[in-house]
Amino acid sequence: MTLEPRAARRAWHGAINPIHSTVYFSPDTAAEFDALGITDPVARNLAARSAAMGAVGAGTVAATFYNYRYDFIARHLPAVWDKATPEQVIAARYRAVDATLRRLLGPEVIASAELAEAAGLALRATEACSRHGRTLYAAHADLPAPEEPHLRLWHATTLLREHRGDGHLTALLTAGLDPLEALVSHSATGKGFSNKWLKATRGWDQEDLDAASARLRGRGLLDDAGELTAAGEELREELEAETDRLDAAPYAHLGAPGLARLAELGGAFVLQAVGAGAFPGDLLGKA
Repeated sequence: MTLEPRAARRAWHGAINPIHSTVYFSPDTAAEFDALGITDPVARNLAARSAAMGAVGAGTVAATFYNYRYDFIARHLPAVWDKATPEQVIAARYRAVDATLRRLLGPEVIASAELAEAAGLALRATEACSRHGRTLYAAHADLPAPEEPHLRLWHATTLLREHRGDGHLTALLTAGLDPLEALVSHSATGKGFSNKWLKATRGWDQEDLDAASARLRGRGLLDDAGELTAAGEELREELEAETDRLDAAPYAHLGAPGLARLAELGGAFVLQAVGAGAFPGDLLGKA
């Protein structure tokens, strides 16, 4: 069955990636990692997302995360593995997810048939994901799916998130956008991180951001006001379309009715999580 154009993209942005991303801004994550001795927010993030690959160093993370400044990563990796093993980090992350989703969604939703249904749909979609050329997805795909429905849902959204993300890096490289240019052009759409969060979470400073903006202006992709030009908007849409193409298999496998149902269920969970304060108000934007 043919999917509606952009249906998978809308579901990913509105119902899949936000469920996964609740863990990044959660006080429960901070508490679990503090107990391991990992108290720096950047170190927590780097360790949590890379632990499935093992005790990797800064080079591996720079390659697979793509848009982080290398020396920013190297401040924390591989040193963080002296405080906790990857296995301990993975276990702490799932404990944080458990606490986070229970707090954001509440006991009725956690125990609901709808949440279990969403978990089943998301896991079914992952059956068609491919490991080849997708390092972060492949590492997380080797982790066992938890038993509890809310953790199964988060696990499945993590796989779908990293699968799309790995494909997106291929599209960025093909388009000739370096890590900073990718971030700045995405922020210019209004859907990417604000400058505040780019600096705090990716390690770049204002000089780096200004230099990337100058390169984008030189390519005719950004205007003097920092807005995307027509060519810039076209390039960003081409990037998303190519990412859609590379990420089509799981959603085609799920089928249009299943995808629509996952988007409906997941979207409702996301709205509840957002209403419960899952994300900072200044996370996205052009400033």
